[in-house]
Amino acid sequence: MGGHQVTTDWQGKHVTVAGLGVSGIPAARVLRALGARVTVVNDGDDERSRTQAADLEAAGVAVRLGDGATLPDGTDLVVTTPGWKPDKPLFAAAAAAGVEVWGDVELAWRLRGADAAPWLAVTGTNGKTTTVRMLASILEAAGLRTAAVGNIGVSLLDVVTGEQEYDVLAVELSSYQLHWAPSLRAHSAAVLNLAPDHLDWHGSMEAYAADKGRIYEGNQVACVYNAADKATEDLVRDADVEEGCRAIGFTLNAPAPSQLGVVDGILVDRAFVPDRHKQAQELAEVADVRPPAPHNIANALAAAALARAYGVPASAVREGLRAFSPDAHRIEHVADVDGVAYIDDSKATNTHAAQASLGAYESIVWIAGGLAKGATFDELVAGAAARLKGVVLIGADRALISEALARHAPQVPVVDLERTDTGAMSEAVRQAARLAGPGDTVLMAPACASMDMFTNYNKRGDAFAAAVRELGASA
Repeated sequence: MGGHQVTTDWQGKHVTVAGLGVSGIPAARVLRALGARVTVVNDGDDERSRTQAADLEAAGVAVRLGDGATLPDGTDLVVTTPGWKPDKPLFAAAAAAGVEVWGDVELAWRLRGADAAPWLAVTGTNGKTTTVRMLASILEAAGLRTAAVGNIGVSLLDVVTGEQEYDVLAVELSSYQLHWAPSLRAHSAAVLNLAPDHLDWHGSMEAYAADKGRIYEGNQVACVYNAADKATEDLVRDADVEEGCRAIGFTLNAPAPSQLGVVDGILVDRAFVPDRHKQAQELAEVADVRPPAPHNIANALAAAALARAYGVPASAVREGLRAFSPDAHRIEHVADVDGVAYIDDSKATNTHAAQASLGAYESIVWIAGGLAKGATFDELVAGAAARLKGVVLIGADRALISEALARHAPQVPVVDLERTDTGAMSEAVRQAARLAGPGDTVLMAPACASMDMFTNYNKRGDAFAAAVRELGASA
């Protein structure tokens, strides 16, 4: 895994870390331990920031709270947390001073040893975490030392600087992380799908797609793309890859040569076989994938493609998929009450994720709304209109969905809930139950972020599950 320089002499190098955050703190600690002079700058100056600052200062890190815009004098390098937008004044100041900006992933990549474990990398608008966890499960089933790391909540910095040795890593990367990781070169990588998201951060769909496409740069064995999403294939075409690297598609249909796909309920590989024009290798059954919703089968195929690119046997794909259990709040069946199924897909924080979820059920009472993050809902509503029996809207930007419903599904009854207090979700579930009948599905797939009413999508999902249990107890 060549192609990058490890910066060995950090002694006395002055590094400015942008943001405290979940990746800023480990970056500051790692750099300080390597001998760098580290200053953390942070926009906020609240109680939590002050506590974090005190901990870092005790470890010899300087912290400047309440001013994230000014570049400290003498800065040699800026390391940023992924959440900081590229148009921040700090980055303009760094550019003017000729100072490089790295993300935490770039720093982790540069700190890897010469014989470090290769990375199998995954990005996409939706399905990243599930795919990476499926991939790690398959790699483990093959007897490999691995971990699911990156944007999934396990710091890549901690992994590359830790004592534990790995054979290969399953790495989830966000578009933010990829934006700031110019020298990253994965063994093989996948872009699962592309849909408008985080446009407030990237500035345009083109910029967002270009950042996702960086994951393919320098791939050695396989660039895995979604045959149903031409934009992902276009990114492969634009990528500068190692000699001999192949484009590998995944499809929910029968696979062409150099693809993985589905034939009669079986996941098959026509890419990593001796004669891909005449042969196909059975990998697993659709029933081995949980839940077997179409978009989740696509996730499984992408994970299988990356594992096969690394040389994993077909038997490990089946074992790994069977051993995998999905995270909470991802199309999670909470309960059946009076013949109605209640499904928690709080993780559907954008329209693309909600579209996948809505496509998995026939007759739906949909609970939706929250923070739209600049999204529009016409396409989502038009596509789902025939499946909707009723809609309950919650959250700050519910009017945007309401207007799309009026345009594309005027016949569907809509309950618009203004309340945003802690009892709002209970009320939403009660209203959904009133609209639903036996055989229907009440689906909470909000198509929006949660932070207007909840700390995060987990808390929103927990509130939904509690409200369903409450409903069941009174039924």
